[in-house]
Amino acid sequence: MTIRLYDTSARQIRDFTPLKPGCVSIYLCGATVQAAPHIGHIRSGLNFDIMRRWFAYRGYDVTFIRNVTDIDDKILAKSAESGEPWWSIGFHNERAFNQGYDVLGCLPPTYEPRATGHIPEMIEMMRGLIERGHAYAADGSVYFDVRSYPGYLALSNQELDNLLQPSGEGETGKRDPRDFAMWKAAKPGEPSWETPWGRGRPGWHLECSAMAHKYLGAAFDIHGGGVDLVFPHHENEIAQAKAYGDEFAAYWAHNGWVTMSGEKMSKSLGNSVLVSEMVKHWRPIVLRYYLGTPHYRSMIEYSEEALREAESAFARIEGFVQRVVEKAGGPVEPAPEVPPAFAEAMDDDLGVPQALAIVHTTVRQGNSALTADDKEAAVARLAEVRAMLGVLGLDPLDEQWSGGGDRGEDLHGVVDSLVRLVLEQRQAARARKDYATADAIRDQLQQSGLVIEDTPSGPRWELGPR
Repeated sequence: MTIRLYDTSARQIRDFTPLKPGCVSIYLCGATVQAAPHIGHIRSGLNFDIMRRWFAYRGYDVTFIRNVTDIDDKILAKSAESGEPWWSIGFHNERAFNQGYDVLGCLPPTYEPRATGHIPEMIEMMRGLIERGHAYAADGSVYFDVRSYPGYLALSNQELDNLLQPSGEGETGKRDPRDFAMWKAAKPGEPSWETPWGRGRPGWHLECSAMAHKYLGAAFDIHGGGVDLVFPHHENEIAQAKAYGDEFAAYWAHNGWVTMSGEKMSKSLGNSVLVSEMVKHWRPIVLRYYLGTPHYRSMIEYSEEALREAESAFARIEGFVQRVVEKAGGPVEPAPEVPPAFAEAMDDDLGVPQALAIVHTTVRQGNSALTADDKEAAVARLAEVRAMLGVLGLDPLDEQWSGGGDRGEDLHGVVDSLVRLVLEQRQAARARKDYATADAIRDQLQQSGLVIEDTPSGPRWELGPR
């Protein structure tokens, strides 16, 4: 089955046909690094990580570009407010974003260009747009003439006569108030670069058009980002790139927000939930499950209850994986292919919720096999589960989550030894028919967050939901 994606520009799900057979090129609008990331920011990177993984599973050679906006009005405002240099704010928050992507298991991009590293490409694009009559210089700034490009606003389906274009402070000399700034004239105390039209700095939109052209060429397959970027950012990107002569993106994919009390999670609303804080209270793999398993175009209403539900659901998967590994006496390799129903769901606009239902069905089948002491069937189901979870970046046996090069496995071994010592004491109490003590030990372990299961081969433990 052909992969099908919802294309925002077409307002429908379309069959995906790559520009170059066997290859897929993706540009994702990444971080604006004025502050540390909340889970709403990281959701976008995670959704497109799953997209990238699925294309790779289907045999495509994926080029994935995720940019960093390290200069813009918000960063400069933060610098003026705090007294910290703008480049220092950008550097520290870019590292925080990458730590957030890494801790939630996102694969690194093919390239991750910064805006400030591509001033020559921006100047070249502005020069071409001015020569073609689509842009003009005024008072040291360079503006895009929106009336010069007939396709403007096609992505967001707006009428130009009804448009209220966001305008920044000091944007003087516009021919039309709806024209947008590609380059902003230098202000005292702000960083600036020399151009043929005077010193200044990039506008928000120009950077992505220039960097997509540099790294992916005049035409590429998929442009992604949050749904809040459709206008003005992506609309303005399209205008610049196509007026310059690029075909630009063949498909537009947008992920939904993470909301709190029905409002988009944002720093300005004061309701952000920082990734660095969340991972202190929730296991990163549980956060990935919570953020990555709803459909990418859906909104996620954040709540502690929803996170606990995600934790419980993933614990059921992990419990099955652990039991089969113990039954098999060692690791079980992932199956070479995912089940057809899982693939069909993923091919249909990355239907992760439907694909996840196949995972849970397979887990139930595997648990039934364990109950029937059918080792062969249980191992086969685990192989399928690992293949499916691997595509979603959620395989608990993957090095990302199983300890890898850190001390996670060492710590698990220490805990295991201590728990087994306590369980031996419980078994001794049961042997002498001191059931009150045995039950008290079990209850104390459960209060510590452990689930104890008595099996024919002896008691076993696992972390339970909080």
